[in-house]
Amino acid sequence: MSELTTTAAPPAGGPAAWMASARRARALAGAELRLLWRNRTAMFTALALPIAMVALLGNIGVDQYTGMGVGTVLVTIMIGFVLLFVVYYNLVTAYVARREELVLKRLRVGEATDAEILAGTALPSLAVAFAQIVLVTAGVAIVVGIEAPVNVLLALLGFVLGVVVFVLLAGASTAFTRNVEMAQVSTLPVLMVCMVLSGMLTPVHELPDWLADVARFLPMTPVIDLTNLGLAGLAPDGTSVDFAESFGAAALPTAVAIGWIVVGAWALRRWFRWEPRG
Repeated sequence: MSELTTTAAPPAGGPAAWMASARRARALAGAELRLLWRNRTAMFTALALPIAMVALLGNIGVDQYTGMGVGTVLVTIMIGFVLLFVVYYNLVTAYVARREELVLKRLRVGEATDAEILAGTALPSLAVAFAQIVLVTAGVAIVVGIEAPVNVLLALLGFVLGVVVFVLLAGASTAFTRNVEMAQVSTLPVLMVCMVLSGMLTPVHELPDWLADVARFLPMTPVIDLTNLGLAGLAPDGTSVDFAESFGAAALPTAVAIGWIVVGAWALRRWFRWEPRG
C-alpha cells in the first residue's frame, strides 16, 4: 500500500517556491474543473442536489429549530448539504476516477507534490461549494430574510474547518472505494449519519441524551454547532448566547473539528492509494 509522500518537492522556502506551487495547483485545478463541467452526473450532484434538498426542507418546515429564523436555518442546512455532496461525495468520485484512470500515478512522476495534486483536484469542488453558499445565502436573504449574525467569525471558522475535514475524509474514503460506481455505496454511511445525527435535520440537543453524546463527536456536528453559534447565537445545548459568550461555547466544537482533521490527515496518509489495486 502506497503512503502519502512528498514527491518532487519545490525549492525550499521563499515566495518563488510558493508561487511555483500555487501555479501547479492552479493548473491541475483548471483541468479538473473542465472534467467536472463535462460530467453531467457530477454537476447535478454538485449544483442541483443541495439546493433541491434545502428547498424541500424549507417547504416541509423548520419548526423544530427554536431560537433561529427560517432564513438562518436554511443557510445552515445548505452548508451541511454542500459539504457532504459538493465536497465529500464529489471528491471521493473525483479521486477514485483519477486513480483508476492512472492520472494520479502519472502526475506523481512530474513536478507536482502530493499535496499539490490533491489540492488541485479539490479546488474546483471547493469553489463550487463556496459559490453555492454565497448565492443561496443571498437568495434566502432576499426571499425570507436573515437576521444579523451574532458572531460571523465562528460561522466562517465552522465552514473552513468543515472543508478541511471533509476533503481529508474524501481522500481517506477512496481506500474502500474500488471504482466510481462503488462511491454511491461507500460514501452512504458518512452521508446518512451526518444528515440524521449532526444537527442538520434535527437539533442534537433534542436527541436522547446517550445519542446526543455520540452525535457531538461526528464530523459534521461541530460545523453545524459553529454555524448556529455564529449566525444565531445558539449554543450546542440549545441556549442563546451573545457575542462574548459565543467564543466559550465554541471551544468544544472547534476541538472536535480539529480532532477530525488530525484523524483525517492520518487516515489519508496511511490508506490513500495512488494507483488501482493490483
